[in-house]
Amino acid sequence: APKGIVLTPEGEVLYKYIERGYNMIMLAESKFVEAINLDLGNIRIGASDMTLRYFLLPYLEEFHRQYPRVKIKVTNGPSPETVELLKKGIIDFGVVSLPLANNEAIEVLEVKNIQDCFVANQQFGELAGRQISVRELVKYPIVILEKNTTTRQYIDDFLAQYSVTLSPEFELATSDLIIQFACKGLGISCVVRDFVEEYIKNGSLFEIELKEEI
Repeated sequence: APKGIVLTPEGEVLYKYIERGYNMIMLAESKFVEAINLDLGNIRIGASDMTLRYFLLPYLEEFHRQYPRVKIKVTNGPSPETVELLKKGIIDFGVVSLPLANNEAIEVLEVKNIQDCFVANQQFGELAGRQISVRELVKYPIVILEKNTTTRQYIDDFLAQYSVTLSPEFELATSDLIIQFACKGLGISCVVRDFVEEYIKNGSLFEIELKEEI
């Protein structure tokens, strides 16, 4: 109070309440400014192993470098599962593979085109350098993602166009495992081409040339 002016007892009581509220308002304002400037906060992301490792990871690294105080929680799961988490508000956004069977009320921003392909090692060398049909392809042991994934559904639908049903030798949960199974010669593996480019370049794997374009 200015010199010569003091609060009455009632004013003292009122000031204590006002001071407490004022401090809370100032604290809330500072937290709000921090959140706007990304000095704190939480981001909840959903992603499959494929989209996380081969697309999202470098963005997460750069974001964490710029905003180290923002906590990032990544929920790893297949694309259909990620979409359901988004609809329930459990995650803020998801990085998924298209197409999605049920994407009502979801805003979709396409960020990258991908190409599915089949690869094998030299144990299946008789297939190198020539075109084969999908009917011939499925006579070989196939390694592919599980049924609860967008990629698997897409391939099943693709083969169904030619009245071909897939009976895989191995159904796996991650793209990394599928690639490793191909390198071990355990079957012809279905993967996104971007993920196996280095293996094709170094000769560990070769791409199966299909007559029917995926």
